[in-house]
Amino acid sequence: MIGTDPARLDAAKRPTPSAHVPLLVVGAGAAGLAAALAAAAAGVATMLIEEHPVSPELMALDVPLHFGQRMARGAGNAALMERVLDSSPGLAEAYERGIDVQLGVCVWGLFAGSANSPDAAPHLVGLADGVRSWFVSCDRVIVASGARDLAIGFPGWEKPGVMGAQAALQLMQRYDAFTGSRILVLGGGPLALAVVEAAVGKGLAVVAAVEAEEASRHDDSAERFRERGVAFYGGWVIDEARGSIEVESAAIVRLDETGKPAAGSRTVLDCDTIVMSVGTVPNVELLDSLGCRMQFEPLRGGWVPSRGNDTATSAPNVYAIGDCAGLGADPTEEGRRAARAVAASLGMTAFAEGEPEPEPEPEPRIERPHAANRSVQRARVWLQAQIAASGLDVCVCQCEEVTRRELIDLRPPRYLRAMVPDAAPSGRNLQALAADGPLNQDQVKRLTRAGMGPCQGRRCREQVQMLLEAVGTSEPGAVPLARYRPPVRPLPLKVLAAEEESAALRDHWVAWFNISTQWLAHWEAKPVPFAAPGQIPVIGDSE
Repeated sequence: MIGTDPARLDAAKRPTPSAHVPLLVVGAGAAGLAAALAAAAAGVATMLIEEHPVSPELMALDVPLHFGQRMARGAGNAALMERVLDSSPGLAEAYERGIDVQLGVCVWGLFAGSANSPDAAPHLVGLADGVRSWFVSCDRVIVASGARDLAIGFPGWEKPGVMGAQAALQLMQRYDAFTGSRILVLGGGPLALAVVEAAVGKGLAVVAAVEAEEASRHDDSAERFRERGVAFYGGWVIDEARGSIEVESAAIVRLDETGKPAAGSRTVLDCDTIVMSVGTVPNVELLDSLGCRMQFEPLRGGWVPSRGNDTATSAPNVYAIGDCAGLGADPTEEGRRAARAVAASLGMTAFAEGEPEPEPEPEPRIERPHAANRSVQRARVWLQAQIAASGLDVCVCQCEEVTRRELIDLRPPRYLRAMVPDAAPSGRNLQALAADGPLNQDQVKRLTRAGMGPCQGRRCREQVQMLLEAVGTSEPGAVPLARYRPPVRPLPLKVLAAEEESAALRDHWVAWFNISTQWLAHWEAKPVPFAAPGQIPVIGDSE
């Protein structure tokens, strides 16, 4: 019989959860609310996690959305909570149904049941607010984390006032805290139109909508914009955002038949906010960090989790619904379908009166909206057009200040170049790297630091992927998804430090790494053999 090493103490490494629930739902959008309400109707005790209202500190880091410093400051937490509740009537119903609703709480990590048995229950979920972090265990998880905006860089896009469409809609409709007054919209699809309608409803001025694709593709959209008094520029792109500190105006240029800026077409528009509504991206951070199998589906927005007919992912007891599982689906239907699957797996089939009994059903055929169908394609059109208009010397990663050219040339981080200014270039670039095999985002990230900043790649991940695909002359999706790992939200150390380590962890952690002499000066340390199974090496004199 093989003995076990008592120093490993796998159970002692695992944090102690503060509570246990049969079902935890991540995200209180349309899909998450539908799932939580349907599960509660089936008698499943449910906890619903919603990270809004987001703290001003996270908003300033453009987390979880690209807020672009256009949020009003000074509102207290109680006022923000009230606004979120007022803008989401389903939350009040969730409270009435006895659902444990947690507002202003983010899920920063989702962990399998056990390192040795990932299919074991319960799962462990890392939660945090602005003050502390804690863990909750659960038997089933439904992830409804939604989508975020896809960004395309241009000169000046790092200025306050450049933001994403999802963030603009949140600030206008949910927080009532949008501080812009004159808006330029980049994009001509349904999402851009939603921003225009929200802005007009708030009495804000929308100076224009700019769309990189040729005008003939957007004849209907152009008419809808003009009906709302908004000028529409089809076949144009932004040349630069102007302003000493914040956005004060923007220059746009028309593209000719060759895709280059047309001579004499440069036009300057007075604006203080530029809203990017080029496309949206499923939020798959939690699912990917857990190890769910992912696949690239252009018609659903890019990288999404593989799912069964009941919305179950490849990770046992984990379900994905709504935009995080693919753009364009019916969120209410998906939420109810996931809830029925969870209830059935827990042996609960008695739905409330009026709720139909859950029955096996095939994957529904859903007509995707136009924006979802062409999200991936439009993003590549926009990137190509912006490179033609503004070149390669534009930051692709704002946090680490990496330009497109530096990414393509695989230039080392700037702080290293400052330390060794005379270092000769290696001669290795993306083309050379592609010749050795498929390009990989994680490898390029380590060489250039693109994507390693506090926004955790939310503003640059897709741009980097598209540049790698363009240089490597590969099809969309050929470059693997850059891996996520917890925490998927930037957290202060004082928040994470709230978790106290156990006595077993404190006493034996050195043995887990087999570095028994690490606390000794090198001239005092003596060679110590690796510990045999069942033994704990002793620190100190080996004689």
